[in-house]
This record gives sequence, C-alpha cells and structure tokens, in this order.
Amino acid sequence: MQKILFIDRDGTLVEEPFDFQVDSLDKIKLTPQVIPNLLQLRQAGFKLIMVSNQNGIGTEHFPEEDFAICHDFILDLFSSQGIVFDDIFICPHLPEEQCACRKPKTGLLDAWLRETPIDRQWSWVIGDRDTDEELATNLGVQFLRVSKEQGWSQIAANILMHERKAAVTRTSQETSISLRLNLDSAEASAVETPIPFFSHMLEQVAKHGGFQLNLQATGDVEVDDHHLIEDTALALGQALKQALGDKWGIQRYGFTLPMDEALATMAIDLSGRSFCSFKAPFTREAVGGMATEMIPHFFNSLASALNATLHIEVTGVNHHHMIEACFKALGKTLGQACAKTTNNLPSTKGLL
Repeated sequence: MQKILFIDRDGTLVEEPFDFQVDSLDKIKLTPQVIPNLLQLRQAGFKLIMVSNQNGIGTEHFPEEDFAICHDFILDLFSSQGIVFDDIFICPHLPEEQCACRKPKTGLLDAWLRETPIDRQWSWVIGDRDTDEELATNLGVQFLRVSKEQGWSQIAANILMHERKAAVTRTSQETSISLRLNLDSAEASAVETPIPFFSHMLEQVAKHGGFQLNLQATGDVEVDDHHLIEDTALALGQALKQALGDKWGIQRYGFTLPMDEALATMAIDLSGRSFCSFKAPFTREAVGGMATEMIPHFFNSLASALNATLHIEVTGVNHHHMIEACFKALGKTLGQACAKTTNNLPSTKGLL
C-alpha cells in the first residue's frame, strides 16, 4: 500500500490571492518553506497528489487560458526544484452546480482510489480550508491544516515523526491476546499473562527496546504453556510488523547483550523473510513455570509473524540469566533495528 499526500493548491502550495482566484502570473507566490519540505516528504516515500477546486474554469470570469497559463507555471516552478506531482485532480465547477467532484466530495478521486491501494494510516490531506478537512474525513485519512500557526516545516515534522503504533487482538479456543504497542513512545508498559516469569520477560523486551507495550493475555496454561507463549509471540510479531509499516528510514539491523555470566548473541534483520536459528544449551525443563523448550519456539513464532531473520545463541550457567539475556537482547536488537535514522529505505530492491 502507498503513502499518499493529497495536497490542496491555492492557500497551501501557493498563497491565496486577495480575490481567491489565481488568474495572472503576478498573483503567484509560493507558501513559505513548501519546496524543501515537499522534497523531504517525497524522499520519505510519499506520493504527491494535487486536489484543487478552481471555481468556474471556462467562464467569462475565469477563462480556461488564464487558468492554464498560471497552473502550468506553478507546475513548472515545482518541477524545476525536483517536485513532480504523481497525479493532479482539478474540479472546474462552481459551488452552485452541485457537482459530484467538488471537494469535500470524493468524486474526483473515486476512480483513482479503486486502482490505487493506499495506506490510510500513513496518508494525509493537507490544505487550508474546512472542505479539505472534510475531504480527509470522507477519504478516511488524516488531516493537517496549513496556517500562520502551522507552516510547512511543522507539517513535514508532524508527518515524518508520526508515531508508529499497532493494536492486535488474537482470540482462539485456547487463548485470548490483546496487545497495543507504540515504537515511538518510552512510556511505561503493562504486561499481564498467567505466567509471571513470561510477563517479566516481555517487559524486558519493551524496556530495553525503548518502546511501549501494553499486553493482556490469557490461555489454557492449566493444560500447557505452549498455546499462550506461541500465540503471544505471533501477536507481538504481527503488531511489530504493522507498526513498522513500509519500514522507510529504519536502521533494519541489530545485535547482542551480556547478563552476568550469560551471553546472548543476537542478530536481527527486518528483511521481510522469516528465518530463526536458536542455539542454547538448556538442561533444565522449566524456569519460573515456563518450559525451556518454549523459549526457541517463542523466537521462531515471533520471526515468522514479523517476517524477520533472527539468529540467537546464548551461553551461560544460570538458566534464568540465560533466558533473560535472550529477551533483553531481543529488546535491544529491536530498538536498534526499528530506529528511524535516515529518509531512505534500507534496501536496494525498493521494498522490505
């Protein structure tokens, strides 16, 4: 799915003239900082779609030639600075014509939307009017208003620093998992499972990963801990994958952690390919009510749901330390790999 910015023209890309009609070249003035911030947003992987109401094109009050000269000049000006709009939609009608394409109606975009899958969590309408905000509501995307209080620099910052969140609910005959995470918040986490040691391990992942995790899980632990641990790992992997989105700008890779005499060496690649190698000389059957055979199964399930490559090797004497080192290392490696460090996608293929 694609990240889209639906951008108004007059009052947003160019200043609104005194008579609200751009029909001569001397009326064209770019809004402050629009060029560098659009370049930054374009580099971050957003497609730029212009959507504009232009009252009465082709009437005596607004001849089509006057519109075309100014519109082409605006497009050439942006193009000269490296900004080319992926599509442009113009409604030429007057309000009293009650057409189906005038914003905030979606008629201009309906056919395009049927052919273009968009990521509504990462798409915005940017404009200066209430009709632009209403269009955002009708499209099911977010809205940012261009104003004296909020210019293009603030708008770009709001978009690029948009929190990466996810919520996952997973219910089966054996388990019920409810999970919310925010990769860009270090607020306190809350984890509740029927196995206190497992809850503590998940808290370590969030704490050392630098993200917020709220998780409630119940399951048939009176039978076995297998279903609870597996389904929790799958839900966590799914939530991480959802929150990462298209992974634009992330570090992608992460590494290792010691704990007392135990050493957990871990490498992660958020590659989009599922693989897990887990090596640990566990000799105890269980620690803290959690079967040691479920530790590698947790990491295998997580890698599968996250579509990540995981390599884990742990050595040590104290099994509690060894297991905790694994979960802390997972947090550290996720924190490194999920960190946004660039405005590029860390792949030569163009997707992860």
